Amino acid sequence: MSLSDSEDGSPQPKSRAFFARERTELTLTFEQATIKVEKVEEFGQLQRAIEEAFSAEKVKRFLKGLQRAGVRVRDFDAVVILHALEAATGRADLKARQLYGSLPVSDQAQMREFYLSKLEGVDVALRHEFKKLYQYY
Repeated sequence: MSLSDSEDGSPQPKSRAFFARERTELTLTFEQATIKVEKVEEFGQLQRAIEEAFSAEKVKRFLKGLQRAGVRVRDFDAVVILHALEAATGRADLKARQLYGSLPVSDQAQMREFYLSKLEGVDVALRHEFKKLYQYY
């Protein structure tokens, strides 16, 4: 607890209300940096596959596949290694693992962020149905 000087010079504790007032007066804005994608074609193919896997028609199939494999939904590397995108989209020719591996580290990081953003966009009822997949460790 922080102390302030009262009128008579003795230190007085600040109230919680004072701290709450100070905290609400601060406003910070976050703006994600724009990083240029280096391998546009490979990035686009993988991005389209993720969008398809998270489409309303296929997302349940995708989550069920992860559940059967025992993969946490936020573990994108495991999703790629286990060919979960190919299974969900029905595209055996996708080769997501090779596409992802061919991307430079900066593109891989952006792909993981894109995947996580799609993951958080899944309907709440469906997320609840697969709550074990969505649990943090």
